[in-house]
Amino acid sequence: MRSSGPGRPHRRTPTIVLCQLANVLMLLVNVYTIVLLVYAVVSWIPDLRGGRWAYYLSMLVDPVLAPIRRVIPPLGGFDIAFLLVLLVLQLFVRPELARLEYSACIPLY
Repeated sequence: MRSSGPGRPHRRTPTIVLCQLANVLMLLVNVYTIVLLVYAVVSWIPDLRGGRWAYYLSMLVDPVLAPIRRVIPPLGGFDIAFLLVLLVLQLFVRPELARLEYSACIPLY
């Protein structure tokens, strides 16, 4: 697409912004998924829980898990809230972001 003339914005600009936003959101979901998995490993190994980095990891994950834990408490020591957040990210959020990425980024090429 060409610009409409001097001084007029390029028509691709909103699509480029949406494409970049979709890419950043997908990156954040991927990073948060890794953070969740690391949090799970740390929770299984008691010697790893004492470090400052484990505290920071907990600060990232616990605000998301706490409301779910109020509704669905751990069953027999197994944290269903963690599994639920991970499943929602993988089965609902990621496919929607992939669809957004596809619809926003593919027309640019």
